[in-house]
Amino acid sequence: MKNYKVILPVLGLLIILLSNLALAITAEEIINRRDDNEYIVSARVESEMVIINGGRKMVKTMISLTDGRDGLTEFTNPRDRGTKFLKRGDDLWMFFPDAEDVVKISGHMLNQGMMGSDFSYQDIMESDKLTDLYNFEVIGEEEFAGRPCYLLEGIAKEGAEVSYYRRKIWIDKERFIGLKMELYAQSGRLLKVSRAEKVEKIEGRWLPTESVMENKLRRNTRTEFKIISIEFNPEIPGGTFTLQNLQ
Repeated sequence: MKNYKVILPVLGLLIILLSNLALAITAEEIINRRDDNEYIVSARVESEMVIINGGRKMVKTMISLTDGRDGLTEFTNPRDRGTKFLKRGDDLWMFFPDAEDVVKISGHMLNQGMMGSDFSYQDIMESDKLTDLYNFEVIGEEEFAGRPCYLLEGIAKEGAEVSYYRRKIWIDKERFIGLKMELYAQSGRLLKVSRAEKVEKIEGRWLPTESVMENKLRRNTRTEFKIISIEFNPEIPGGTFTLQNLQ
């Protein structure tokens, strides 16, 4: 009888441990499920960007088409109407209608704020899945905005071209969507923080339809981004992502 009293608790402990191992989820699985929601291959998006700098507020609206690693964005608000961005692979061009001029954005210009926002040109250049760019590990679990989250840290893979050497991401444990992200330089300095303000389920996938980006190297500034509408896998006419179509 005494042996049974010892064995039963041990068996119970083993069952609990084995159950926990069976339910454990790896960092790669978490990021892949997040990418399944947020990584968009082909889409047409109407969006709004509100740039707040001190007491100033600028509202910009745009229509974007993306297909794989190519993308075209045209601004539609009165002040910027006709301004376009063309991304082809690792190259980015900008068309200014007033000057009727096409400029290639490269080098140090990629780190500047896009149209004065907290998003850099390099931010919009990164179109690869996060698992292709970073090695992730689960470093804890925390709540964010009342939602239980996995807390992951990603370090840039050797040779990967990234804007930020390290990322910390709070990923919703139920919906597998990034609710908060901290972006760091290799020195350890915090550069930017982004937060999802609103999340919606669209065509079976969770997306942040309203978010905020803050550049921690600037004071009293943030950029709010809102998706007005999104269409997945639209028909995109041939020649859309060409320099000829940019003008």
